[in-house]
Amino acid sequence: MTIAPADTRPPADVLRAAYTAFADVVRPLGDEESWRSTGCTGWAVRDLILHCVTDCQRALVALHTPATGPPDRDAVTYWRDWRPDPVGAANGRRWIRVGASMFLDFGQLRELYLETAAATVTAAAATAPDRLVATQGHVLTAGDLMTTLAVEAAIHHLDLVVELPDAPGPSPAGLAAVRATLDGLLGRPVPLAWSDEHYARAATGRVPLTEAERRSLGADAERVPLFS
Repeated sequence: MTIAPADTRPPADVLRAAYTAFADVVRPLGDEESWRSTGCTGWAVRDLILHCVTDCQRALVALHTPATGPPDRDAVTYWRDWRPDPVGAANGRRWIRVGASMFLDFGQLRELYLETAAATVTAAAATAPDRLVATQGHVLTAGDLMTTLAVEAAIHHLDLVVELPDAPGPSPAGLAAVRATLDGLLGRPVPLAWSDEHYARAATGRVPLTEAERRSLGADAERVPLFS
């Protein structure tokens, strides 16, 4: 069951908001902050930033890779493939750590992210949201692709600022897209008075569910994390 996002703004605008908020955290960071821990197991700030560079690069490729239909994924069902995979996750962590370690000057990595994210936002704004594109073996509309990118950016924004207490938080538009996506995967609005931030963390396995939360979710508690 897919639940339509409550935010009616164009997907490119939601993506712009999510990426701009993330970039606002990255832009002032120095080498010392780049070594702080994040909400992603085994990754420092610099590792997570490199991972987000690869998200932007994938987005640029997808936005310039037209596909024939019909779509086999939308902004919600795209995430059904992203289930916990300990071996794959460990390999991915290792690959990113090695890659990030090649940047002896963190400023180069920081600028790579900022310029690549800006290019992604520009490309998204120039792409019709109903255009079909291909990414990761699936076909979806460009608008749905943009929404998935905004969702990932908003969740990783929460990961990024774990040890950056003075950093600004994710964009409200990005968090609204996360909530809509998680409700769509759950099949109903979550029956708990969770903030957008806590919902994002809890439903993706970043914080454990309490016993009271499990009781409220009922059988759906066994489906958490909804994606990781």
